[in-house]
Amino acid sequence: MPDFRTELLAAFAAEHREHLAAIRAALSAEDETGAVTLEPAALREVFRRAHSLKGAARAVDLPALEAVAHRLEALLARETDRAAGGAARLTAPLLALLHRGLDAIEAQAAAVAEGQAPPPPEVALAALDAALGPAPQAMQVPEAPPAVSAPPRPAQAPAEAPLPAEGYLRVEASRVERLSAAMYGLKSLIQRHDSTGAGLREVEAELRMLRRSWDGLRAALPPDPSLTPRLRGFDAALGEVVRRVSGLARQGRAAEDAMDRAARALREEVEAIALVPAGTILAPLAAAAREMAREAGGEVTVRTEGMEIQAERRVLQALKDPVLHLLRNALGHGAPRDGRRAEIGLRVAATGGGLSVMVWDNGPGPDLAAIEATAIRRALLAPRQPGAAPPPPDALLSLVFEPGFSTAGTVDSLSGRGMGLSVVAEAAVALHGGAAMRPRPSLDGGGTEVVIALPPSTGRQTLLLLEAGGQVLGLPGGGGLVTVGPMLRLAPDRMTTAEGRPVARLVLNGAEALVPLVPLAALLGQPEGPPPDGSIQAVLLTRGGARLALAVSALRDARNLVVTEVDAPGLDTALFSGAALLEGEAVALVLRPDGLFQRGLREATRPGAARPAGAGPERRRRHVLVVDDSITTRTLERSILESGGYRVTLTVDGVDGLNSLREPGAAIDLVLADVEMPRMDGFGLLEAIRADPHLAGLPVILMTSRDSPGDVQRGMELGATAYLTKQGFDQQALLAAIGQLI
Repeated sequence: MPDFRTELLAAFAAEHREHLAAIRAALSAEDETGAVTLEPAALREVFRRAHSLKGAARAVDLPALEAVAHRLEALLARETDRAAGGAARLTAPLLALLHRGLDAIEAQAAAVAEGQAPPPPEVALAALDAALGPAPQAMQVPEAPPAVSAPPRPAQAPAEAPLPAEGYLRVEASRVERLSAAMYGLKSLIQRHDSTGAGLREVEAELRMLRRSWDGLRAALPPDPSLTPRLRGFDAALGEVVRRVSGLARQGRAAEDAMDRAARALREEVEAIALVPAGTILAPLAAAAREMAREAGGEVTVRTEGMEIQAERRVLQALKDPVLHLLRNALGHGAPRDGRRAEIGLRVAATGGGLSVMVWDNGPGPDLAAIEATAIRRALLAPRQPGAAPPPPDALLSLVFEPGFSTAGTVDSLSGRGMGLSVVAEAAVALHGGAAMRPRPSLDGGGTEVVIALPPSTGRQTLLLLEAGGQVLGLPGGGGLVTVGPMLRLAPDRMTTAEGRPVARLVLNGAEALVPLVPLAALLGQPEGPPPDGSIQAVLLTRGGARLALAVSALRDARNLVVTEVDAPGLDTALFSGAALLEGEAVALVLRPDGLFQRGLREATRPGAARPAGAGPERRRRHVLVVDDSITTRTLERSILESGGYRVTLTVDGVDGLNSLREPGAAIDLVLADVEMPRMDGFGLLEAIRADPHLAGLPVILMTSRDSPGDVQRGMELGATAYLTKQGFDQQALLAAIGQLI
């Protein structure tokens, strides 16, 4: 027998979301004082929905939720009486109270849907009762609510037996995830079969060509009665082979089509199990934001959109903390300065098979000057020379995701520690996506929005296959913050330099633009030879208003392939997200467009950036200056760095190192320095570098045995790009740190 209460709860889950969304939409049109004016029809509709919520809660035996809905209904009834048939003006305090009640209902319903104990609603009930006053508005919940009975059976059986009612089975989320992984494994096997079928079809085509060649050759042979029987036998055997191979090819095509249809149906069913509405996980965060605002002594309007979008539960669960950090950050930094009511929003959207989550506010927008000043203070940027243009907004806004980065003057309960946005970035990368901050386009000209963009989940993706550094790579075509394409072939006259950096002259939107040009092989730490004809193949990456041309050895084609996660030691997860199986057991690593864009833009704006192959002189090796008074350490570090492909210069102390940096024509890309040295120690060298306008932006890594918190703090405050200790020395970690910086 079907679980009738389970069916009712499933219906209630959809109904209560509809009522809550409609009520919140009606209460969202605040004026400059934070109040809302409802016309009589709108007020009646809000009251009707509150009443329906109460009835629906009673039907599924949720007395606490019913009690909250009853009080909301009473509050709205009082406002209806006061309006006396006219428009009702709901004040900001009353709106806050109504939203608190709606939040409580949402929390109760979410807990029931998850099979958890609902949170006690006493705080919300007390606040609502206080607003209602001494009038006896509180309802009495019966101790034993009447059970809901199933509809009576018809007296006579219908002509056709009815379909059995849908049943429900509780399944652990981890089992669904394993089922999904097994399904994609099956798709990978089918892809191998596709490759075998393609090979068989090629054999069929070659046999038909051989048969046509044989027919021509046989006609040209002179008559020879002694050979006729043998030729006739060979002809018959060849015809039979062609027929058998053709038959196998037809069967293979039919099997491929059938397996593809079955796999597609299986994928749809698995996704239907694994997907849930975004609101089931993220909608309660809006209530948490309102509560945080109340605790901070203010009120805020929170708007939500796209809560009905379907997404994987594991992805939404992984996004809970990052989204909460973003909401907290919006509360701390997004308050308008012109007296308008604070407003923040949470929007979920499906984008190109992926998922986009945005948190926005209506505040003053990003303070680029404060971001630049903080970046200079933390040695993330070199000080600007007088008259120099400021860094591009996209480059500045990408810095806010660095750990510890904050422009807040003080630390409070909402912001100031500089860790929230770094958590957001880390979570986005872990989900194979990216995060970006940008000014919010709005009619009132203010606000900030932060977007977490995720590509399609592990499974089939459309990949652009390309070659770089001697390997085949896959570049996803969409679903994230970065738009991939179009593909380019750049003649030598379309490549030049700007401010000493390689750029491509492209015609975009009818106008010529200079776009930074960076070799993909260089980003991956691989050698890249010049193309034979001097031209360059590239792919254009775009994020917001910023563009980057990525030079590659060859552009192959676009394919829809199964992408699986890969856990390979030493794989740079900032640049790679998985792997795809190609023909003949070959594997193509799948790139992260957002990670490539970030690193490529940093490479393109670094002083002395390398020219791409074919755009001029051959790319030089990166040059590292080692400053250490220990000959053993210097020898070890030189061996490690040279094995990593770097050019190395050795110096014995800070004075020697500074002199080397200031030599005419010196082209040092990074300094690796000890701290304990004679004449000038590492701290003194670091201070001298940061004080020299020509050297201030140079990356400096301090590697020393001095590992006390005070020494580490001093090094970072003086502007060290990284601080490594010799006690935990790891040559791979050293090479990885240098690779990220240069």
